[in-house]
Amino acid sequence: MHLRIIASLLSILLLSSAGLPEKGPLPEQKPATTETAKPAEKTEKKAKEDPLPSKDEKPAQTSPETKPSPDTPSIETPESKPEPVLTIAPEDGKEYAACLTALKELGATFREEKRIDDGKGCGIDKPLTLQTVLPGITLKPEGKMRCETALELARWTKDAVLPAVRAALENEGPLTTINQASSYICRLRNNAKTGKISEHARGNAIDIASFTFKSGKSIEIQPRDEDSTLAGAFQRAVTATGCLYFETVLDPGSDEAHEDHLHFDVIERKGGYRYCR
Repeated sequence: MHLRIIASLLSILLLSSAGLPEKGPLPEQKPATTETAKPAEKTEKKAKEDPLPSKDEKPAQTSPETKPSPDTPSIETPESKPEPVLTIAPEDGKEYAACLTALKELGATFREEKRIDDGKGCGIDKPLTLQTVLPGITLKPEGKMRCETALELARWTKDAVLPAVRAALENEGPLTTINQASSYICRLRNNAKTGKISEHARGNAIDIASFTFKSGKSIEIQPRDEDSTLAGAFQRAVTATGCLYFETVLDPGSDEAHEDHLHFDVIERKGGYRYCR
């Protein structure tokens, strides 16, 4: 009897030390899949119910409009620049009168003409037609130009050409004719289709083609840099002295367009600069 009681007490002690509950069965564990699935369902549901960003969140950026590259031409057409308006410069009345007086004193003959306006900047405000450069020296053919151009031509002939004739061509007799190739004419420089307007189109220029003497001999303008004759010396002398009277002097050595004449003009340049070649 005592032995059974002792055995029962030992069994109770052993069960208590094993940590088993005194009453009822052990609690059942819930499957892990049930607990992890619920948060995912809540997240998905929230995303459907609340698609808008919160106040602290920045809205998603949409793709910016495509900007044209630097090489892409602009759609807008730029306004075309207006072409410069070429006008005929008015001449000072007092200066013109003084020029006419000086031209008459040199013995030149001429007739005054009406104002020329051929459009596109071509024309002369106070033109004249020069007939004789000096007494006994005809301009052939007669030429239209500004008074200043005619005056410088007469001065050059008197002070430079006639002394060169006496020194180099005295046997040919006096100079009787200066043959011109171009005076006033409405055109661009060197008869080009594009470019700047010629000084001939403003009455500022004259081209000399040859000189004729009483003997009938003519000295034609041509390349003479290596010409060792008196004709060559004469041409080089009158060409060099031309720049004492005209602001621009072009001779056969300047370019192909001037191989057969001397170009003289009275265009004003900054600082009194002269172009002679």
